[in-house]
Amino acid sequence: MILRFFRRDPRRELVESLYTRIAQASRQPGLYTEAEVPDTVEGRFECLSLHVILTFRHLRTLPAPAADVNQDLADALFRALDLSLREMGVGDLAVPKKMKTLAEAFYGRARAYDPLLDARDLEALAVSLQRNVTGGEEPARRLAAYALDAEAGLKGQDLDAILADGPIFPTLEAGDAADDVPANPPGETR
Repeated sequence: MILRFFRRDPRRELVESLYTRIAQASRQPGLYTEAEVPDTVEGRFECLSLHVILTFRHLRTLPAPAADVNQDLADALFRALDLSLREMGVGDLAVPKKMKTLAEAFYGRARAYDPLLDARDLEALAVSLQRNVTGGEEPARRLAAYALDAEAGLKGQDLDAILADGPIFPTLEAGDAADDVPANPPGETR
């Protein structure tokens, strides 16, 4: 009976791989240099949240079993956040409280970004991203353009492609002009 805990779960491995590819896309250097996402724990959480939210939004438009993948992806995200907190030395008794705070922040961002992404409102999205992500003096137009480009690029990806290769997000290269809005056309980030 104990051997069942050591069996490989192909579905979980597939979703963990999907989560890993999303996390890698959220760490592309151009987001931190060109889109001015702070390279801090908070900045990385916000950038990861944005990428997961964009993926969630796209998966909601796809036929079954995309809804199950969405739920599995949420589970993978929160398992990874829990593990990260523990690796950073947060005590076992404090982890649930921190996880609750992170979950509220994540789902709050999703609720805030959804109508702005639906309306494709660059300026309002830039202000929201400035408040939540960059904290800069100016609206985060570069990051907002990136998010809108990412959402447009995801529309062409079906569930099989996303599970096989991960969602393909635009790339921001170092040296891209900050006023080059909208962002580069979608390309692979590996």
